Amino acid sequence: MDKKTISRDGTSIAYESTGQGPAVILVSGAMSTGGTVAPLAVPLSERFRVVVYDRRGRGESGDTKPYAVEREVEDLAALIEAVGGEAALCGVSSGGALVLEAAASGLPVRQVAVYEVPFAVYEGGAKERAEYTARLTEALEQGRRGDAVELFLRLTGMAEEMIQGARHSPMWPGMESIAPSLAYDDAVMGDGLVPRERLASITVPALAVAGGASPAWMREAARAIAEAVPEGTYRSLEGQTHMVEPGVLGPVLVEFFGG
Repeated sequence: MDKKTISRDGTSIAYESTGQGPAVILVSGAMSTGGTVAPLAVPLSERFRVVVYDRRGRGESGDTKPYAVEREVEDLAALIEAVGGEAALCGVSSGGALVLEAAASGLPVRQVAVYEVPFAVYEGGAKERAEYTARLTEALEQGRRGDAVELFLRLTGMAEEMIQGARHSPMWPGMESIAPSLAYDDAVMGDGLVPRERLASITVPALAVAGGASPAWMREAARAIAEAVPEGTYRSLEGQTHMVEPGVLGPVLVEFFGG
């Protein structure tokens, strides 16, 4: 990341941009940094100035306690100001919940696109989220970062043998290093349900996308987001999963942001 901007509370936010044109800011989800969504900048940068950044508490960005979702909205406000005062936002996974909140907060946003925000639309979803929140909070308060990462991986549905394999992989220390930010994504997700009333206050066009090969509830969640936002549109990408291919999602975003 070759640039820095300072958020309202004094936190340094690291970012970089590629391409020229109207600004589009990409927002990563849990257990990820700006580098995770950087491949998506490639197809977009032919028509837009694409910004990727490290969310607070990760990568090259700073962190300031206590955390609040409002601070991350302020981080986006600082980024938007740094790139010209207006931007479109694209959030992946729980990063999508953050961009929806930013749009609902009235930031100078042109359009919002989200990919597979994991809001629960199934029976017991809110209870599952509440249990995860309690166990995650306990693990992080006790300094058990590895256990916190395991909790998150289980929440995503990863098989137990794969979790144990990850724990013994070279990636694990890096995952533990940003484990405290899991609490931030958990806060961004709220009670885990689609925040329909909040989404109804979004006044700009929104695109909610899901993969055709993802679990059906992911598509239902995307559809529910599109239905809750007054100018919402839903798209399903055939054959795609939560690990969406940039070459497939990119053109859809170019069409939407260019419209």
